[in-house]
Amino acid sequence: MMGKEILHKMKVKAGLASSTTDTTGKGKTKMSGKRIRHGYNLVKGQSSHPMEDYIVAQFKHVHESELGLFAIFDGHLGHDVPGYLQSHLFDNILHQPDFWTDTKSAIKKAYDITDNKILEKAKELGRGGSTAVTAILIDGLRLVVANVGDSRAVICKNGLAKQLSIDHEPNSERSSIEKKGGFVSNIPGDVPRVDGQLAVARAFGDHSLKVHLSSEPYVTEETIDDGTEFLILASDGLWKVMTNEEVIDAVRDIKDPQTAAKHLTEEARNRKSKDDISCIVVRFE
Repeated sequence: MMGKEILHKMKVKAGLASSTTDTTGKGKTKMSGKRIRHGYNLVKGQSSHPMEDYIVAQFKHVHESELGLFAIFDGHLGHDVPGYLQSHLFDNILHQPDFWTDTKSAIKKAYDITDNKILEKAKELGRGGSTAVTAILIDGLRLVVANVGDSRAVICKNGLAKQLSIDHEPNSERSSIEKKGGFVSNIPGDVPRVDGQLAVARAFGDHSLKVHLSSEPYVTEETIDDGTEFLILASDGLWKVMTNEEVIDAVRDIKDPQTAAKHLTEEARNRKSKDDISCIVVRFE
């Protein structure tokens, strides 16, 4: 047991975490004359299953560049797939030969390679899956965001919220799902689900549904300029109960990103979010 506790503390220090209760952490660096700080907080939801959210939040020197690597992985039907993503997705992205010349293409290839590996390991990793939102900050100047599912990235520029990801909801992709032989149903419950099971149209894993699902990410690039204040990545446990604007307004005046991340998870709980809630805040100064 002690070994597991030490390993967990090491992962938290490195910005690699999931949680059985609450987990929090922070980090800082300087890139291109900017002081960049991040903070994160993970809170387990009210469900009986273990925590299924995993995060990455770290700075890393690669060749002559410094990268900020940030991600939220929101698992379903088990924690093995998001755990695998936490350990492998960024490595797969950075190992793509065209990462520096065509970053968007490299990310798309790495998402596909990683999903195929997960499907190959279905016996080991189980039948579950995971959403993902990843953000790579390159030398403090370029931010490349990718996502599958409904974990979301929102940036604040000049006080305004700008969503950098797309919520891949079953209704919005109904035609492509039906072309693959699947269907979208609101039964059971009141949420549209692929084949009556999964509430997102894109995800890693989900071996039994993959023929009707996509793991192709939406990818976009944003320039970090003087008007860029902060970036927020969070699982849907936050976005189910708060709009982008409410989230931005709630923490714009909180200078410490770790305090801001904690404030958002607490606010989501106060608004009766029952899901796991994970949040990363990255401040540019």
